[in-house]
Amino acid sequence: MSQVQISASLVKELRDRTGAGMMAAKRALEETGGDVEAAQRLLREQGIAAAGKKAGRETTEGEVLATVSGQVGAIVAIGCETEPVSKNEEFLSFAEAALEAVEESGPDAVQGLEEQRLELIAKIGENVELRGASRMEVGDGELLAEYVHPPANKIGVLVGLKGGDAAFARRLAMHISFAAPRFRTADEIPAEELEAERSIYAQQPDVQDKPEEVRAKIVEGRLRKEFLAPVALAEQAWIHDPSNTVAQALAEAGAEVLEFVRYALAE
Repeated sequence: MSQVQISASLVKELRDRTGAGMMAAKRALEETGGDVEAAQRLLREQGIAAAGKKAGRETTEGEVLATVSGQVGAIVAIGCETEPVSKNEEFLSFAEAALEAVEESGPDAVQGLEEQRLELIAKIGENVELRGASRMEVGDGELLAEYVHPPANKIGVLVGLKGGDAAFARRLAMHISFAAPRFRTADEIPAEELEAERSIYAQQPDVQDKPEEVRAKIVEGRLRKEFLAPVALAEQAWIHDPSNTVAQALAEAGAEVLEFVRYALAE
């Protein structure tokens, strides 16, 4: 018996109804002779149709994986709903596959794992999602370091440096995992974000109570201590020696941060 030709519109209709992946939907339609209702029933029996309904669930558990090989590094954050699933062999296998795909071809490569992701959701019964994926490549005289915070492996960092050495780069990655900066330096913070914070400090009652000529100085001091230090890497206290800033640690190591990425599943 010849196989029924399944149109793209039919596959889309079934996917919209069930949340199933393209190949799973197409297979179900082929097995049911193009009958959408029967295909939907089949997917429900297989547990795949339920996968789409789990897509909105929070994924604060999971694993962050990172790797560095020579001048190429990759990091992925794969989320799930519960801690036991984060240790499941099939979940970890999927996370490893995602890391390998990103390392080889970049973040967009994970799109090729969508079918596998949906099948995994159907099998384990909870949402699984890619929370983040990055690939870095450095040139001569530059280096990469990765750090994933044990034992939970829910926070990970990949950082690229010019200068310094491997030991310092790893210490910097550890710092970033702990201190959670958003920018390399204060210069990278959008001007409108700085101005909004400056305006908030200027309106605080204890600032308004001061003479007008000293208010600006107080505002700038608070801005640096309370806003810049938490978000700008260079302004942060170096966790390995809090008497120094990261900028000072970088200068002593003869290093410059090229870029960094940090993923934290529970944040």
